[in-house]
Amino acid sequence: MIRAEAVTVSLGGRAVVREVDLRVESGELLALVGPNGAGKSTLLSALSGERVPDAGRVLVEGRPVDAIDPLELARIRSVLTQDNAVSFPFRVAEVVEMGRSPWARTPGRDRDEQAIRSALERADVVHLADRRFTELSGGERARVSLARVLAQDTPIVLLDEPTAALDLRHQEDVLRIARELVGEGRTVVVVLHDLSLAGAYADRVALLDDGALRALGTPVEVLTEPLVSAVYRLPVEVLVRDSRPLVIPRRHP
Repeated sequence: MIRAEAVTVSLGGRAVVREVDLRVESGELLALVGPNGAGKSTLLSALSGERVPDAGRVLVEGRPVDAIDPLELARIRSVLTQDNAVSFPFRVAEVVEMGRSPWARTPGRDRDEQAIRSALERADVVHLADRRFTELSGGERARVSLARVLAQDTPIVLLDEPTAALDLRHQEDVLRIARELVGEGRTVVVVLHDLSLAGAYADRVALLDDGALRALGTPVEVLTEPLVSAVYRLPVEVLVRDSRPLVIPRRHP
């Protein structure tokens, strides 16, 4: 579904993503992890087609992403950014409905009501439907923004730090939803800071370090004590439970 070929992105004259090659298939959840400034969000932006690489290319469904009409692209992939701002005091139901705009004047419009209702339920924001978006807490805004992405109903879903403002329960809910989407045959790429969440839910993990792809593989292959300790410059312990790694910083009294 998505392929990056030698993708390089520069900002302010500095390469923040450097010659990244990766492929994400249908029915796969890929987690992008790495320290602050590693290039995770920039790479996700390139994969979405919102940022044009300075070198290399991104293919979506076998086509260069920058050659796909923007409206068609919006029907293929949806993107949750870190910025959950909405300029006007729309009601939550209206914000979620915005996710259906790419389907206007298409047969997909017939699914609007069902898609909106399902998105509200999945993101656990039905009870907020009549509230103003500007009146919500940060965590509530994050869940409403996720519901808007879900309502867009695309085969590719890109999520940038979707758990950042959420409590423990809703962090788990977001990754459970991501796994449900994968189970439906969709492609999901998610930027995560919580390595244990990535280890618990991802099919594969891409570890970025200083803009370069340091490792790509299953969670137990990538989230090892030597590699994580080296990349994050922090000693960690990795416990493996049911073939899933749990990453714990080594704390000294």
